[in-house]
Amino acid sequence: MSESTSAHAEGSFHGHENVITSAARPARQAYQILHVTFGVVPIVTGLDKFFHLLCNWDAYLAPAIAKLSPIGGHNLMLVIGVVEVIAGLVVAFKPKYGGYLVAAWLWGIIINLLLIPNFFAIAFRDFGLSLGALALARLSCEFSSSPPRRSHVQ
Repeated sequence: MSESTSAHAEGSFHGHENVITSAARPARQAYQILHVTFGVVPIVTGLDKFFHLLCNWDAYLAPAIAKLSPIGGHNLMLVIGVVEVIAGLVVAFKPKYGGYLVAAWLWGIIINLLLIPNFFAIAFRDFGLSLGALALARLSCEFSSSPPRRSHVQ
């Protein structure tokens, strides 16, 4: 009787080999969305530190931080822009590490924003973004490498 039950159980999964693949598809899509977003956004905002097309980024630097900088607030924002471009490139090529790098970077931004009155909502938004960056780092453990090759058993 146990043999027939085993045979029936094995037979019931016949034709359902793609169940795991289709169930994983939304997670893969989430990974791709996070990968592109956290690759592109730091690069764009980092470059914009030089052009100020999106906003005046100098206004987002806490005066207390600017006073600590030996190169001045504006020049510090230019350095920050370079770091952001590098972070975006790390995400693009090594998302497992880049996700953690961007999350840590966002936590630094949050600390800076908490030193500026009336910027708490932006700091809270950046906390949410940091969670997305952490999700990217975790998902990259599963999806960043090339998919495994399937062997054809004959």
